Amino acid sequence: MYNFQRFKSTLCLSGTVRKSPTSRCFRLSQHYPLPAFSLGFGTIASPGDHSFTVSYLVNNLGFSQEAALNASKRVRFDTSQKPDAVVSFFESQGFSKSMMKDVLRKNRWLLNCDPQNRILPKFEFFLSKGASASDIVLMVQRNARFLERSLTNHIIPSYELLKEFLQDDKTTIDCIKRYSAVLHGSRVMHSINMLLKKGVSGANIAIILRETPRVLNFTNELERAVEELKSLGFNPSATTFGAGLTAKVGLSKSKWEAKVEVYKRWGWSEEAVLKAFRTDPRCMLAGKDKINAVMSFWVNQLGWNSLLLLKRPTFIGFSLKKRIIPRASVLQFLYSKGLVKKNASVVRPFVLPEKQFLERYVKCFKEHDHKLIKLYEENMKDADMSCS
Repeated sequence: MYNFQRFKSTLCLSGTVRKSPTSRCFRLSQHYPLPAFSLGFGTIASPGDHSFTVSYLVNNLGFSQEAALNASKRVRFDTSQKPDAVVSFFESQGFSKSMMKDVLRKNRWLLNCDPQNRILPKFEFFLSKGASASDIVLMVQRNARFLERSLTNHIIPSYELLKEFLQDDKTTIDCIKRYSAVLHGSRVMHSINMLLKKGVSGANIAIILRETPRVLNFTNELERAVEELKSLGFNPSATTFGAGLTAKVGLSKSKWEAKVEVYKRWGWSEEAVLKAFRTDPRCMLAGKDKINAVMSFWVNQLGWNSLLLLKRPTFIGFSLKKRIIPRASVLQFLYSKGLVKKNASVVRPFVLPEKQFLERYVKCFKEHDHKLIKLYEENMKDADMSCS
């Protein structure tokens, strides 16, 4: 179960939750003040000859002349000893030359740091949590800015906060791999604190962290989305709320309206779209081409009414080739033989887990199970070949 008290302590120590001078957080901060944080960009070079720095950046790291000149105003070295040590460090940690150059071009401050003392302990921390060397490379590639932050005062508390919601190290590492900026800055903590105050459940925050942690960097947009979802009848403690937030924050007004128009072309009204969204918000996360392809198959190939999908809008997110078409081929055969009757629950077979689908619609028809299995597997094989 989610430990809210522990979360509040984490926020308190990180300085995210503001308290009065008489609060426990304030008293703790008096005894354990947080040290000032330095970005560690190195000393700004004094006016003079930066030719060695510029030459090194251009020749060794692939900077353009303009970028190297600009970088030399913030980072400077008169010998190759320090940047060579940084380059050697990243190569020893599994970064290819192109990866390493890309990271250093985007994070010039690294060229002036001591990687053994500044970076290695952070890598070792993630390794201790079960991350692989390739996991760490991916985190740094996607956004290395978290390496600026203090391991003790920021990275570890932030990691533990994420783990409070995600429950285990593997899922937490996966979240950071997906969006390593979640460890940089304080926006994520502010957003989580705001969501909890608004009544959003820890389970929904976990959904956001697993699927789209990026939206937690947009606190104001999240707050507006929470109020909008409430006005639409969403319950902040319901499991659909997290997906609803993701959709509302992740889609601009123009993209939202464009998807509504796609649904309307297939016979849904705006009210129907909102009803489907309340049932399963992920129906608005599907791309326009995906919506069109699924609707076209359902209406034009199968000849079924698009409004039937309103009860199970989850259907929109299923793979057309790996789920919908193989199952439809089985159902069409059963309908043609009169073994199963069409009814308003025609969508249900597509929602069942594969094991249950096979038991109910393939294996139980002993006289035709060989034909049905062959039909199903052939369509699955075609899907695999088309995706390879």
